[in-house]
Amino acid sequence: MSTTTTSPPPARGHAALRTGRVSMPGHAYHVTFTTHGRDPLFQSFPAACAAAAALHDPALTPGASVLAWVVMPDHVHCLLRLDDETPLADMLRTLKSGSARRINRATGRSGRVWSRAYHDHLLRSDEDLRSLARYIVGNPIRAGLARRPADYPFWNAVWL
Repeated sequence: MSTTTTSPPPARGHAALRTGRVSMPGHAYHVTFTTHGRDPLFQSFPAACAAAAALHDPALTPGASVLAWVVMPDHVHCLLRLDDETPLADMLRTLKSGSARRINRATGRSGRVWSRAYHDHLLRSDEDLRSLARYIVGNPIRAGLARRPADYPFWNAVWL
């Protein structure tokens, strides 16, 4: 008598983004998360200001140090380092829920701000944090939103 086993089908969609996801304290991550439905919510100055303020608030990034970030019209890029045992997913849940409340309050709207999913990249030890920070803050220039970083108000990096 032979038995065959089948493996589950590969994950698709948002579930595929979570496959193999690991949180490693002391390591740096490049994280990107989008607005719900890719709504260009941050074309609104009050919404973008609220998102930027949230990224500066350590209470919304427990267990992590935010090294660089940029708020684009429909998404955010962050470079962060996990400080302790707080899983990346938990820290991002706190950041996204807290920032959503602030953004909704600042704009007089209600409802979802962020998509559930996010993309994370665990940096290898040989990846240069400052180069990645320059890439992150250069996003508005590549997107045609500014000619130079000083012309775009919604970014920051600890090295500046």
